[in-house]
Amino acid sequence: MKIRTILPALFALLSSSTVPALPAAAAPAGTASAARSCHLPGAEEALRCLSVAVPLDYAKPDAGSLKLHVTLAPAFRESARPDPLFVLAGGPGQAGSDVLPLLSAAFKRVRATRDIVFIDQRGTGLSGKLDCDSPPNEEMMSDAELETELRRCIGAKRIPFAAYTTAAAARDIEQVRKALGYGKINVWGGSYGTRLGQAYARAFPDSVRSLVLDGVAAPDQVIPAGGRDGQAALDKLFAQCESDAACHKAYPNLRAEFDALAARAQAGQKLSIVDPRTAQPVSFTMTGPRFLGTVHNILYSPADARRLPFLLHSAYQDRWEPFIARHNIAGDFASDASTASLLYLAVVCAEDVPRLTPALMKDDASQLMRPLADRIPALCKTLNVPAVPYAEATAIQAPALLLSGALDPVTPPRRAEAAARAMPKAQHFVVPNAGHGVSQLGCAPRLLRDFLDRPGSPLDAKCLSEIPAPTFQLGSAGPQP
Repeated sequence: MKIRTILPALFALLSSSTVPALPAAAAPAGTASAARSCHLPGAEEALRCLSVAVPLDYAKPDAGSLKLHVTLAPAFRESARPDPLFVLAGGPGQAGSDVLPLLSAAFKRVRATRDIVFIDQRGTGLSGKLDCDSPPNEEMMSDAELETELRRCIGAKRIPFAAYTTAAAARDIEQVRKALGYGKINVWGGSYGTRLGQAYARAFPDSVRSLVLDGVAAPDQVIPAGGRDGQAALDKLFAQCESDAACHKAYPNLRAEFDALAARAQAGQKLSIVDPRTAQPVSFTMTGPRFLGTVHNILYSPADARRLPFLLHSAYQDRWEPFIARHNIAGDFASDASTASLLYLAVVCAEDVPRLTPALMKDDASQLMRPLADRIPALCKTLNVPAVPYAEATAIQAPALLLSGALDPVTPPRRAEAAARAMPKAQHFVVPNAGHGVSQLGCAPRLLRDFLDRPGSPLDAKCLSEIPAPTFQLGSAGPQP
């Protein structure tokens, strides 16, 4: 799950001004518009864009239809293989058009011989994004004020949120496959996209040639109950700093400083600083959700995490500017590419929160995710979507490549191991120095191509262990060379 954007989305309303499109009544489901040349952020070249009409509610044919945005990157070679790669983004709430930079990173070798198809899941990106306007003074607002603003936004929408489920999105993928005229397809999913990819493979097994799942969500995983995984990643970072001579010398009391900062933020620490963006004096309160959400966000990337000791130590010494600058990054880059916060809520409130039992909360006790787990059930009452019954995972027979980062704070290797129990043809590889997302690192792009060319053959992935760990940042000049 791409929770690094979820905490800011819930507690700071980091979103765009996109207004969700109302259901169309005319376009027949399963039809595709003519492809057109398009230039989208994240891709230097012109790609092909089209829309595919799908039912708003598959159980109610007369409820109208939605138009899904689809971006097609044609294979470089004219003799392209007939089985494309469909890309499912994370979140829930991220769109396929948000992850187009993967074309030049993770999929640069795959695209030599295969079309790459990016789908904006219903309720994301250019497929009727479900989101809220950001209040102009959001950074100065309290958590309670932000939550009130989000409730107001939810109440003002006239959207059938119950239609925005993983199962519906899986059926949408099949509509897109048919509309584009493909036979069997390969599916790449990242983070939440791995949940969607598994749902699609179970619903339409005859349509799936192979699966590549990066940052794998277990079938029984409950998104807000991720504190144990986040805490494990944080503990690993502290241990790595303690075992690194230079880091330990620079930050000998790192764990204690973090605990002290968390306690201050939980009590509400008043800050008066020079805004790192505007150089103007600002005053606001650093709260527990904002502090812990930023820390959790940082842990997704090992390169980012290796800066965390410096950020924590600076804040402990009352130099909050570096930490605030990092906290602001999500807001600075929040645009039409930001996660669709209401789509996130629609999925999680229907599929996860009904399984967020007191026993699970007790087992998952950790302060990192507690603000989300504590607040989201109340937000779900405002959204008022019916619970989606949980179904035990059935077997997926398609060959699958599962990739995990040992330092991942949200989908660590244990989640992939749980998912693999229902995949008899799965190969699972753990990258020691990776966090949330492996496909674009080191030799992984080559391995993706090798796997897709021969999905039934064992993959030699020893090169993944050669991906180096980033160095720690020991001062204001940045990480050490």
